[in-house]
This record gives sequence, structure tokens and C-alpha cells, in this order.
Amino acid sequence: MTKKQGVILYGPPASGKDTVTTALSELDSRYAQFARLKVGTGKATGYRMGTAEQLRELEAAGDVVYSNSRYGNTYVIDAPGLDAAFEAGVPVVHLGQAAGVQALVDGYPASWSVVLLWCPREVTEQRSARRGDSDTTARLAAWDATREDLDAHPGRVWDLTVDTTTSGPQDSARLIDQLLAQRAGAATA
Repeated sequence: MTKKQGVILYGPPASGKDTVTTALSELDSRYAQFARLKVGTGKATGYRMGTAEQLRELEAAGDVVYSNSRYGNTYVIDAPGLDAAFEAGVPVVHLGQAAGVQALVDGYPASWSVVLLWCPREVTEQRSARRGDSDTTARLAAWDATREDLDAHPGRVWDLTVDTTTSGPQDSARLIDQLLAQRAGAATA
């Protein structure tokens, strides 16, 4: 039996996680962004909006794989949500913290392909402004935190690294799809 496959896209804000995920789902409908549980306010698209009570229940059941707070909200990767995502296809999980990558790889059994999407700080600033973010300053602070995170984990080996200033979304998606195909082939060999 082939182990279930998932993709982790790690990178700073505006590095292309949403855009590359869209290109992946256009390439193959099995790919779908994992909708993290979001406890808080603001943008709801791409999230399962939840309550503090739901978060407490997940924590009590031991079903929180990883959670972090940013932009005044709490974002949760939960085991029941991942179970449902794997039943539907190949989940694509967006993360901006190395600790989250490690927690997911260690805390949820699957064949995870970990992809570093990267862009320079000034590109994050330009992309954030172009898309009309009202919190570009906070996104730049998150970019800085991601850079510090990478510097603090210099031994982290990525399955694939993509510079989204030189690789377009469709090319990035093809590279990720090829990586998963290679890993699936190696697992069955």
C-alpha cells in the first residue's frame, strides 16, 4: 500500500504559497490547500473559521498537531482536518515556521514533501502592496521572522527549494508534482 502523500509549502509571506497551490490544483485536481482552523478575525478564505472552545476541545483530545499565533489570530493544524484532507486527495499545507514543519512531519504520519518557497524581502513588500494587504508591515515582520527561523535551523534540508522570483507558478507546480511522483515511485520500488 502506498503511504499517503502531502506537501508542505514553507516560506515567508507573499513567497507564492497560494499561487503555487492554485497552479498545483490546476495541474492535478488531487492537490488542495489544507484549510487550517483559524481562531480570530479577518480573512476567512482558505480557512475553517473556529472558536476558542473548538480549539480547547481539540487540545483536550490531543488533536492539535501544530498551532501558532500571528496577526492577532491562532492558526491550527489538526489531526481530524488532516484526516479529511487526505481522504479528499493530496493536502498542501502552508507554513511559515520551521517548528511547524517539524511538528507536522513528526506529528502526523504521511510521506511529506517539504518545499521551501523563497523570495527576497523587497519582493514580499511589493507583492503585499500589489494585492492590497492592509498589514504589509506585519508581513514584513513575518518575513524577518522567517529569515531568522531559517538562520536558526541551518541544517534543515528541503526536498525542493524554489525561488519564486525566477520560477513561475506552473513551473513550480510541475517541479513539486515531479518530486511527489519520484517519491511515490521510490516507495513502491
